[in-house]
Amino acid sequence: MWNIDLKYRTEFQSTFERLYKKKNDLQASRPLPNIALHKIRESLSIEWTYNSNSIEGNTMSLRETQMVLQEGITIKGKSLREHFETYNHDKAIDYLYSVVDDKYQLRSIDILSLHGLVLRSIEEDFAGRIRNGGVRISGTNFMPPNANKVSDYLDQLIDFINANPLQLNDIELATVFHHKLAWIHPFFDGNGRTVRLSMNLLLMRCGFPPAIILKNDSKKYYEALNQANNGNYQKLMLLMCQALERTLNIYLNAMPGNDNDYQKISDIVSEPNSPYGQEYVSLLARTGKIDAYKEGRNWYTTKEAINDYISTRKRKR
Repeated sequence: MWNIDLKYRTEFQSTFERLYKKKNDLQASRPLPNIALHKIRESLSIEWTYNSNSIEGNTMSLRETQMVLQEGITIKGKSLREHFETYNHDKAIDYLYSVVDDKYQLRSIDILSLHGLVLRSIEEDFAGRIRNGGVRISGTNFMPPNANKVSDYLDQLIDFINANPLQLNDIELATVFHHKLAWIHPFFDGNGRTVRLSMNLLLMRCGFPPAIILKNDSKKYYEALNQANNGNYQKLMLLMCQALERTLNIYLNAMPGNDNDYQKISDIVSEPNSPYGQEYVSLLARTGKIDAYKEGRNWYTTKEAINDYISTRKRKR
């Protein structure tokens, strides 16, 4: 169960350093105005709910998700289950915020409670209960463990996370937990949403904002989980870092006096006399080589981030 190849570490060192610096900058800027914090949290909760549900097949759009949660509107043509999934995920986020703090230790009761909220009024017989039968998952390269082993595996995972014997940093720990809980597949339904919620307990307890896996990245996400089944965490670590960088930037961009000039890559490379090629800069962004984040299908970065990378490469030569 603990097959974890740490070869990715060297490649990700500069990314980890950049993310921790951003976290420290964010903490140093606090307290942010309450109204600003409230608006960001509310906006992120809607995005989080929309993206996590969409990955699992919910057809609500981002705007429809917002209307359901903020205005209490019933969306014509959407099923009752889709409405419950939207309400439930939002309530699960509220629960997460209510239990997490800087002294938080991972507990099975919180994972079960999050799952109970995710499936409330949808599958009451299974909500908050570990599965007692086998499951099959289409499109994956593994068979989840026998139901008789699930409870023990869950306990072992929680002990592993709380003891952290490999001395993983917070981002690595959350990523490994994310994959291992998905591998255990402790529930009949609602595993993905519960995994993505509870994984953020580990990030948020140490001052990071939530990492939100985007619907547009769902294909890469499932491929990354499949690779992690074989011990290779490279792709999943990259996806997690990119998701975390995006939400860090959302908070940092709201800071008073913030002067980070993030632009679409297409706009940067199209400027007169630009020395950058779009394909090259886009590759740097997608592979986590530069400070960049994704909105929809567009990548955003800064000229400074590109220049820093190029100058670092020159020095190494």
